[in-house]
Amino acid sequence: MLRSFISLIFYLQVFISGAAAPVKVGAECMDEYLPLLQGKKVALVANHTTYVGNRHLLDTLQALNIKIQRVFAPEHGFRGTAEAGKSVVSYVDKLSGVEVASIYGATKKPKPEQLRDVDVVVFDMQDVGVRFYTYLSTLHYVMEACAERGVPVMVLDRPNPNGSYVDGPVLNPKYRSFVGMHPIPIVHGMTLGELAQMLNGEGWLKKSVQCKLTVITCKDYTHAAPYVLPVKPSPNLPNQRSIYLYPSLCIMEGTIMSIARGTTFPFQAFGHPDWKGKTFSFTPKSIKGVANHPPHEGKVCHGVNLQQLNDQDLFTQKKMSLDYIVEAYRYFAEKEKFFTKFFTNLTGTDALQKQIEQGLSAEQIRATWQPDLDAFKKKREKYLLYN
Repeated sequence: MLRSFISLIFYLQVFISGAAAPVKVGAECMDEYLPLLQGKKVALVANHTTYVGNRHLLDTLQALNIKIQRVFAPEHGFRGTAEAGKSVVSYVDKLSGVEVASIYGATKKPKPEQLRDVDVVVFDMQDVGVRFYTYLSTLHYVMEACAERGVPVMVLDRPNPNGSYVDGPVLNPKYRSFVGMHPIPIVHGMTLGELAQMLNGEGWLKKSVQCKLTVITCKDYTHAAPYVLPVKPSPNLPNQRSIYLYPSLCIMEGTIMSIARGTTFPFQAFGHPDWKGKTFSFTPKSIKGVANHPPHEGKVCHGVNLQQLNDQDLFTQKKMSLDYIVEAYRYFAEKEKFFTKFFTNLTGTDALQKQIEQGLSAEQIRATWQPDLDAFKKKREKYLLYN
């Protein structure tokens, strides 16, 4: 009862602070961008979060006689039902009759012929503010493809639910991949609109090409206050708690641990079949569209339950937690089997694995991040659009 009361107070604070309910996302600022789309052939980079009120942006624009040539679909697909890491196929959307072209899987960058009949590309998706969440990589390739063909990009910005802090190791370009393409921390504290400006400004697109960019900003948004997402951003981030824990637990996907994919509480627990002595347990199962054959499927995993954590507490701590992975590593006797090669892709460095293996504490590791974090914060200042 007390926890429920605290949660109620938290969301009332969110409302009163002007940080959540009053926020007007870029897609809702139609008076700013509709005049720029009138008479144009438009391509839309969108998914299930691309809503204006209770209506999808695609349907909204079509109703206003904006010509939509095609939709580009990212990871999880246009309707958000594809599980993480699975290729997305191209098809014709039955509701709108518009071609949906996949840019996740074999093709991650719009092809020249897919932009030949397009005057402007509109990008609108809800991000969660973490480097390895792949919508930023999709934005990169969209901007790059459009820059190469001289097609403008318009980003309809949305708040970052993890935008109140900056944390984690900065990516070493040696470990660049689709889950980390830029020298930024794991938690970068920026919206996709701000990052779009950074991609241009820092010359991070291929051959430093410059994309013609327009950002339609959110109104009444600040990085400092909580923002509760109205729609889950992907199948395995079902609530605000999972979004806050995502930076800390997702790096465990580069280990032998389960982070509870294949349960009703993904990214809110972690464990392993051999972690004996733990009172909490869960059994991962295949869930269509969410988790197909998750790690340790059908096996009882013993571990740590984080479902009792309060959203407000997670928000106010403003840092990644390394305690979870440090605790898990210290338990396992066969430590040479704990990490997989994917760990360096997720973390963007080989240093973090070495530090954990050397027995450094979480605070000792965090101290090594600070010089790079300070440099990044200074670099990002000129691209910030919000207080």
